[in-house]
Amino acid sequence: MASSQSSKFLTLTATITLALAAALSASTALSFYMWRRKSRSLESKVAELEKSLKSSMDKCCAERQGRIRAQQALRKGLAHPQANNLELSAYPMAPIGIIQSCYSTRNGTPRQPLLVPLARACLIFDPSRVPPASLEGLKEYSHCWIIYVFHLNTNLENLWKQPSKSRFKAKVRVPRLKGGRMGVFATRSPHRPCPIGLTVAKVEAVQDNMVLLSGVDLVDGTPVLDIKPYLPYCDSIEGARVPKWVSEDNLLAVASVSFSEDFPYTLAECWVKTEKKSLYASPDEFQSLIKQVLSWDIRSLAQRNRPHDYRVETENGIALGNTSDSDSYQDEKASTHVTDQASPIEEIIYHLSLEGLDVSYRIDCNGNVLVEKVTISSDVPDNHRKRCNYSEWSDKLRFHKGL
Repeated sequence: MASSQSSKFLTLTATITLALAAALSASTALSFYMWRRKSRSLESKVAELEKSLKSSMDKCCAERQGRIRAQQALRKGLAHPQANNLELSAYPMAPIGIIQSCYSTRNGTPRQPLLVPLARACLIFDPSRVPPASLEGLKEYSHCWIIYVFHLNTNLENLWKQPSKSRFKAKVRVPRLKGGRMGVFATRSPHRPCPIGLTVAKVEAVQDNMVLLSGVDLVDGTPVLDIKPYLPYCDSIEGARVPKWVSEDNLLAVASVSFSEDFPYTLAECWVKTEKKSLYASPDEFQSLIKQVLSWDIRSLAQRNRPHDYRVETENGIALGNTSDSDSYQDEKASTHVTDQASPIEEIIYHLSLEGLDVSYRIDCNGNVLVEKVTISSDVPDNHRKRCNYSEWSDKLRFHKGL
């Protein structure tokens, strides 16, 4: 009896074991089948992705090769321009910033940089072209080079003419030679085949997309193409040679600059209305700027050479024949405004426009300047109404900190 029950128990155990084994085998087979199915699906997707990736890489490679061929063709065309297809030799460039300068007009703008240390300007970059990060590190330099456009040249229309019709003048009159002519590339004349200027200025402060500069020789509204840091070890050339007429620095210096008794009162009246727009901290500092500017004879070559009994022909307060005569203007950035039609030179009143203020002065035959008064100019360009001012920069200025 016991043996029979034991036999049945063993049979049942074996049956259950076989059933479990069969069930496990079926489950394993099903799992393996599902895994294989998913594996094949993944392999198919991987193959599709690899095919798509290869297609994209081939397309990018083809586009890159196309760009390389186009660039090579462009460089070849620029290196060998056809006379009947001049546009292929042009490099499209656009200003990256604009200058807001203390010099409202060309009149009084120095002929060279750093001659007027107090001359300030704010270079405002176009944020769509120049992100603020581009200016990181610039404030570590004391000076920078500025590449700009002579946008107030009176013959800019020649840029759109054929070279044979542009009437480019190979020689220009030089102020230091008292009207003597010199080859344009031996001068700093603004009237050049490509009216691009190069100047250097002191970096006073950098803020967001703006750079405050001093010692500038740039008129308000000047378009800027590029700036680069000044590097003394390679930009300053020891033993550099220049012609004798260039090295005679005092040829255009005046004998003295003085102010009339009424000048401080007229400046105080104007300062109340212009202080918030000025790059200067006080009327006294602005007066120092005027003295520095007028320490150099800013009159045009024709006005300096004019006999004392010459009658000044004017129209609306502007001397005729100065700005229109590009040859006499060639190496001068200023055409001086004149208001009095008087014969003695001491009675001629000249005008200087700084930060929208009109400064009246006289100069005698011995080079002594007398600054008479200052008024608010009525013909200031609109961009003077939206200018940077001293208060925006006061906490960042080197000269403000005495550095």
